[in-house]
Amino acid sequence: MELIAEPLPGVKILKPFVFEDARGNFVKPFHEDQLAAHGIHLMLREEFFSTSSRGVIRGMHFQIPPHAHQKIVYCITGKVLDVLLDLRKSSPTYGQSVAFDLSAENRHIVHIPVGFAHGFVALQEQSCLVYKTDAVHASESDRGIRWDSFGYSWPNLTDSVQEISTRDLDHPPFADFISPF
Repeated sequence: MELIAEPLPGVKILKPFVFEDARGNFVKPFHEDQLAAHGIHLMLREEFFSTSSRGVIRGMHFQIPPHAHQKIVYCITGKVLDVLLDLRKSSPTYGQSVAFDLSAENRHIVHIPVGFAHGFVALQEQSCLVYKTDAVHASESDRGIRWDSFGYSWPNLTDSVQEISTRDLDHPPFADFISPF
């Protein structure tokens, strides 16, 4: 597993082991020892995936203590523009966001530490993201920041309708957020 970038402190973009031949490919997106070699210690507690149509925006999601979690995320079909927002009040990058492509083609994996909000826009049909977390989802700790409230310029996909859930539209703006991190 190769470290490609660390765009914000603690956020790591990795390239997994890939084996390809005439039959197809074999990809290893989770290897505890290789992640640990990059300073990522994730005791897997839950795994899930979401599939989104082109133009769907999801986010910005996180869990607060005592159920805050780190996660690794990767795309197995399609392509998304993945967006992270630093919510750690003691961080020099508090309030800063970063965006990058995750796709079935590039096979990149992102490690998202505790204290970051996560969201994305699907750039292709049937874009599927897989999430591995070190805490089970707890609805009482589930929170969000409104996707368009923190200064990030989301792409306008003029050839598709941008879909956003009522839940995500109802998240408070970043300006009203008081960080527990």
